[in-house]
Amino acid sequence: MSVLRIDASIQGPASASSELADLAEAEWSAVRPGTTFVRRHLGSSPLPADAWATVIHANYTPEDQRTAEQRSAIALSQQLIAELRDADAAILALPFYNFGVSQHVKTWVDLVLAGDPSERLLEGKPAIVLTTRGGSYAPGSPREGWDHNTAYLRTIVRDVWGADLILVEREFTLAGVNPALDQFIETGQLMKKAAHEAAMQAGRTVAAR
Repeated sequence: MSVLRIDASIQGPASASSELADLAEAEWSAVRPGTTFVRRHLGSSPLPADAWATVIHANYTPEDQRTAEQRSAIALSQQLIAELRDADAAILALPFYNFGVSQHVKTWVDLVLAGDPSERLLEGKPAIVLTTRGGSYAPGSPREGWDHNTAYLRTIVRDVWGADLILVEREFTLAGVNPALDQFIETGQLMKKAAHEAAMQAGRTVAAR
């Protein structure tokens, strides 16, 4: 079995989303020791921000007239598409930044959709999406409705790519880091514990299918 793992945090070893993905992967590996993990880290090795526009223009350029840059961008797009198509499952650690999906993730998605956007690349395959937020955007919170990340990820992974989606969320990752959120430290710890348990359960459950 081959599992595509995508990380997108800019926090390195301090990443809350990658921590969740590590837990899911560890449980997965315990259930299926022979699993192959194909890895791509969009945060530490970002995709070229202009590659999507280059592919789009290349798609309207006769093949024999394409520049080296256009051919390179198309090859990158096809590689990203193949990584999804060839995977048996996915673990996607995609944190919330600036009220939405990060530029790294958006570039990745755009380059995948630059191929055939109607192709359901993860049709019927399990995908564990792990997303984290520094504060809270829950109903009743002051910033309710400001989360433009989670619904987007559901749309792309489940509705466009056709995956069997398992979503694990963690809020208040900055409680205890940002003094403005100190009153939520206990709440944040409870949310961390719940998210960790959910990530481990997801890894075990999906690997056992």
